[in-house]
Formats: sequence, structure tokens, C-alpha cells
Amino acid sequence: MRGRLANLTGAVCLERTLTPVFPAPGEVTDPSTPVIQSEHPPHSPRRDRRALLPIPPPAPPGARPVPRPGAPMAAARKWPRKVAAVAAALPGGGGLGRAPGPGPAAEPAPEPVPERAGPATAALYVHWPYCRKRCSYCNFNTYVVPAVDEAAVRACLVREAQTLLRLSQVHSISSVFFGGGTPSLASPGTVAAVLEAVAVAAHLPAGAEVTLEANPSSTSTSRLAGFRAAGVNRLSIGVQSLDDSELRMLGREHTAAEAWKAVEAARGLFPGRTSIDLLFGLPGQSRDAWAQRLEAALGLCDNHISLYQLTLEKGTALAAQVRRGALPTPPQDVLADMYQTARTVLAAAGFRHYEVSNFARKGALSTHNLSYWRADQYIGVGPGAHGRFVPRGEGGHSREARVQTLEPVAWMREVHSQGHGTRSRAVLSPLEQLEELLTLGLRTDEGVTHERWGHFSPQLSLQAVFGAPGEARALQQQGWLVLDSGGLRCTWAGLAVLDSLLPDLLWQLQRVLGAARRPPRGTPAGDRAGGGTRGL
Repeated sequence: MRGRLANLTGAVCLERTLTPVFPAPGEVTDPSTPVIQSEHPPHSPRRDRRALLPIPPPAPPGARPVPRPGAPMAAARKWPRKVAAVAAALPGGGGLGRAPGPGPAAEPAPEPVPERAGPATAALYVHWPYCRKRCSYCNFNTYVVPAVDEAAVRACLVREAQTLLRLSQVHSISSVFFGGGTPSLASPGTVAAVLEAVAVAAHLPAGAEVTLEANPSSTSTSRLAGFRAAGVNRLSIGVQSLDDSELRMLGREHTAAEAWKAVEAARGLFPGRTSIDLLFGLPGQSRDAWAQRLEAALGLCDNHISLYQLTLEKGTALAAQVRRGALPTPPQDVLADMYQTARTVLAAAGFRHYEVSNFARKGALSTHNLSYWRADQYIGVGPGAHGRFVPRGEGGHSREARVQTLEPVAWMREVHSQGHGTRSRAVLSPLEQLEELLTLGLRTDEGVTHERWGHFSPQLSLQAVFGAPGEARALQQQGWLVLDSGGLRCTWAGLAVLDSLLPDLLWQLQRVLGAARRPPRGTPAGDRAGGGTRGL
């Protein structure tokens, strides 16, 4: 039933970025993707970090992943269209809500955001894997240790950044995102060292977005001033809730009062460039309680908010409490209402719902996250970080999906021995790249533009794939999608049920691509193919 919101996820820190939705650069792949997504799309091993990307299948926690690229799309057609108010990964994702019903078949395209990345450009995600304690809902790639040898970690982050920048041969870094873990526990000197290395190895334009994720418990005014002096110009603060009882249940270190103080200090130092993360759908949380939290957040926030529906991940303390019956979870219809309430309230407050879980006003969109959603190149540095780039320095010509070694000590050992800790790499096929572009791009209000599609598919246009009779046309007629001169995008109603639309769209993509590559009947190759198969 598409009238109800469906769950879409992704990894990516990208801002709590980096997973089908697929994992973000720092997100764990093997281990499931992050629980909640943060601003970050496909890159980070953390909240925002649930970015969405298909290979290696990444995704923000709790979301049912879109079939792994390359797998038969027939499986996608069987994928249950489950009504779940979930935010996805993408790398990132956020909570979904009940759709208000199909919108007009021709909603106007949002104001376009200037294109930024090119073949010689990439975004950079840097993962700091350490925390002082593990939150009750967290299954990210994070570590709590008695002491951190920061000098050793810093040296490895710098060296890996230098190595991967050399391998990618990118000429310019469009944005940098420090995710985690809790990167605000690192010293400003570590942040400065990484940024200096990046500026030497590749051009880092003045004014390029440099974001640091921070916890309210490690954001004193003097510390934040140190990060600003080091080169950070944007903060993403993990507030999660403004209620003390909810914060205790989540295992957060800070109180509501400390969150207020931290955000106010951040806004003073980073005016217009301070984002907050909020969770909804907490055990025992009611519609009214969520509405109150949202109202309080509007009185505190700057110009960017990331909303994520809490996903109970296997192996976490909070999931165990719920399983034992110690805590109740909100029904699906309540979760959907919470998400829809947030969309409506934030829109009334002037926020643009520019991505499934991200809202911005006054043009304060996260350019780093947009790199993920637009399927631009990004380089992941640090334990468990994910990347998508062409290794031109090794003579490569095709985009690769890369994942760094998860465990910090093993990662540092590999960086010392070979200059980087890449644990796995896989060349992405043309189909896989288009699947990622479609899955990520449709998470945004601008969708997939003709220009961006043409970069990945110069011979088969967006119109040729989705304009012909088939699943996509039916979804357009039903009011879920729009295909016009601006490209392919979801309507307001369609964005809330995106992951229930994706299986049909991915199936149509594979079918059309397969037909375009299949030799015509009557030729030796076509006769041997016997009509072909659905797989590519």
C-alpha cells in the first residue's frame, strides 16, 4: 500500500552520512548499517551517516535494503512494500511518515541547486571511530577504549588522506565531513592536520564546506572556537532529544539543558551553519510528545535539521529492552503521523524538505550530503569509511566502491604498511552506477536531473528509460512521480513512500538496459541469446 509511508535507508554519514539504502563512508557494511541516519549520506559509520548506496550494500540502520546492484531485479519485484515510517542512510536517511495521498501529477520542480562536482572533484569523509560511551541504540562502527593514541591516529588519517587523494588524482575537494564516533573528542590540532594535508595534496577552496559532528557533551565554547580556528565552518550536533528521560533511555551523555547550551554556543560561532539531529519513534513516545519535542527544537535550531526515525538494531541494549517487553514501541501508524507532522510543521517554519530526512531554510543545504545524493565522487578516510571514486592514479577508468578496514588498530597497521587501509574494492558496473544514482537521487526533492543522468548514461536518456509505458509511467499517473524537463523526481506524497516505489523503478531500469544491450533477433548473437534473460 503506497498510501502509507515506507522505509528507505542508506548508509552514509554522508551527515551521518555514507547505506540501499546503503552505507556511508564510515558506516559499517557487514555489520548492519547505522540505526538512524543523519545528515550524512552514504559515508559515515554513524547516524547521519546512513547514506544510501548499493555496493557494497550499505544502508542506514533498520531499513530494508534495496536489492544489491547486480542482483536479479526480479527479487526487487518481490520486495515487500511494507508500510514503515523509516528514514533511510544515506547515507544516509531519515524518518518517513504517512503520505497525505497522491499529489498533483505535475508538481513544480524545486529551485535548482548549483551543480558542483566534476570528474576532477570529490567530497572527503573522515571517520573518527572513538566515543566515550556507546549509546543504547548504537550499532555504528565506533569504539570505546581506555585511552586513544591521538598522535598515531592523526598520523594515519593524514597519510591515508594523502594516499587516496593521490590514487584518485582529484584536483579539488568540494567539501570535508568529519564524522564518527565522536569527532568532537579529537583535538582541533588533528582536524587542522588533516585539512592541511588535503590542501597540499589537492585544492581545498576557500569557503568549502567543512563539517564536524559534535556531541553536546564535548562542545565547550573554547573547544568549538578551536575547531573554527582549525578550519571547521559548519557543525552537526547530535541533540537527538530535548527531554531528559528520553536522553537517559538513549544512553546519551548530555542533558536537555546541555544540548541547549551547546547549540546556542555553536550558533554564536557558526551562525547559519549549525545543524541538529533529532530522533523520533522512541519507545513509549507519543504523537503529542513528539510534537512538543519538535516545537522545542524549532525554538533552538539554526537553519538545518536532520530527522531520523529510531531503528532498533539487533545486538543493541535498547533493542534488548524492547524485546523483553520492558519498553513499548510506537505503532506504525503513529510513526507515520510523526513523520508527516514534522514535514508539515517544518515546511510552515520555512524549511525546505530537500532530502528524505533533511530540512533546510535560507539556503543552508548541506553541500557535502548533496554530493552523496547526486552520486558524485567521494573519498572515505578512516576506519570503516566508504568511498566511490575512480583510481586514476593506478590507471583505473571506472568508479570503484571502496571500504576501509573497520577495526582501528588493524586499520592503522595497514596504513603504516601500505599507505591506506582499504579492505575491499569493487568496480561498479554501468548498471550499478545508475542504480545508485536513481536510489540516491530520488531521495532529494530535485530528483535525478537529465544532465546528471546523461553523465552516467550518455546513450540511453532518462526519458527513454522511464518515459515509455511501464512501471514508472504508472507511478506518474498515480501521482507519485514526475518526469518532465527538470528530470525524474518524487512528488510530495511520493517522497514519503520512496522505498515502496524503488523496486519497480529498479526493475524497469534493468529491463530497459538489458533490452538496449541485447543483440537484435535475426543476428547470430541475437539467435544465440534465445531472447535473453532478465539479468545483465
